[in-house]
Amino acid sequence: MTLVAGVDSSTQSCKVVIRDAESGRLVRQGRAGHPDGTEVDPAAWWLALQEAIDSADGLADVAALSVGGQQHGMVCLDADGAVVRPALLWNDTRSAQAAADLTAELGAEKWASAVGLVPVASFTITKLRWLAEHEPDNAARVAAVCLPHDWLSWKLSGSTSIDDLVTDRSDASGTGYFDPRANEYRRDLLQLAFGRDVLLPRVAAPSEAITGGGSLVFGPGGGDNAAAGFGVEAGDDAVVSLGTSGTVFARSTQPAYDPSGIVAGFADMSGAFLPLVCTLNAARVLDATARMLGVDLATLSNLALEAEPGAQGLTLVPYLEGERTPNLPNATGAIHGLTLASATRQNLARAAVEGMLSGQAAGLDALAAQGCSVAGVRIVGGAAQSEAVRRIAPTVFGVPVEVPPPGEYVADGAARQAAWVLTGGDSAPSWSGGPGKALRYEGSVTAGLRDRYAVAAERIIDR
Repeated sequence: MTLVAGVDSSTQSCKVVIRDAESGRLVRQGRAGHPDGTEVDPAAWWLALQEAIDSADGLADVAALSVGGQQHGMVCLDADGAVVRPALLWNDTRSAQAAADLTAELGAEKWASAVGLVPVASFTITKLRWLAEHEPDNAARVAAVCLPHDWLSWKLSGSTSIDDLVTDRSDASGTGYFDPRANEYRRDLLQLAFGRDVLLPRVAAPSEAITGGGSLVFGPGGGDNAAAGFGVEAGDDAVVSLGTSGTVFARSTQPAYDPSGIVAGFADMSGAFLPLVCTLNAARVLDATARMLGVDLATLSNLALEAEPGAQGLTLVPYLEGERTPNLPNATGAIHGLTLASATRQNLARAAVEGMLSGQAAGLDALAAQGCSVAGVRIVGGAAQSEAVRRIAPTVFGVPVEVPPPGEYVADGAARQAAWVLTGGDSAPSWSGGPGKALRYEGSVTAGLRDRYAVAAERIIDR
């Protein structure tokens, strides 16, 4: 039996899965936590990866490995490969003004045409502008810029030369200086943001083996959303991923073009495209609501299902950490429709679930406008384990919902890529016949819910 490993280095933790390369059967797995915060010393990711590998009983019998990681982060290295400053993560919003400035300097339509997206605070390119403006001494030391998954793959390879940095097109497409249609960096945009050129990772092909250490073969890896879609083998279904952030995406043979900036024109891990909408607020909206009510998540789910659909008009706008879509980095959340009748624990629990899902439903509408199929939706991520989320989702989305068996889909997607690297060929091996069956949920749309949410969201201001 040939084994492959997949890594998910996310915002909150590092997960490692080891699977049979032919069938995808899970053999063993490991996990380790990451520190909190929106800027992190990459050394913490490396330590967590070592701990997760150890807890998965090591890699001695593994033939190939790929790394999936959180997108957009800025990892800056000097000429010797040393980290210049703690990495800024995707959810660090200090570069919001830089994003606005860059958009104004070039124009939203030109950005969308050039790289398939319009700058927001999450993207690497805006963080580089912030660095150049606010930390010029650190900026002067930067010789190379890479992404979290690039840096971990490089560390695993054992190289100390920045010339050996490698990425893939799915993660590169989230930087703001890569054109996924031409598969080329836009160094003119990098220079516009940072003031000068720097070394960038080589972009490997989807199934290309990159330099590894010893007998272990390394795949190019990918961004977390692309890896999750690859791991769940979604096909033409849209995917709603409810983790720290909420992402809505679908595989497409055509690149996205959206000057509004709502849809980002990313690439996937197979060589196609991955139009994507991202929100900053997803599973943690439920965490916060459960904390307010003094209950655990299971009880929150039960409370939500006890309430009537629509929560008697109670509407929660879940911008608890600002928001990326719509682009309101300094906004806060709000509750509308609070009356003596609606002021119950059950209604608040339901409004939290409906509000979180309404934010994702707006993303599905945006994908449909780009020509993507949204006739079916697969829900993955931590919040997908909530029975309330599963049952309420069809009443918000208006389409049937499938929930695959619980899994580490980002790590699974990375492992599937590693198997592809070993086997070669034009397409990746299919693991869809593995153990576990997706659960299907249907339901009628809750009248007026989306309209009330849209009106409430329109009242939010960027403070």
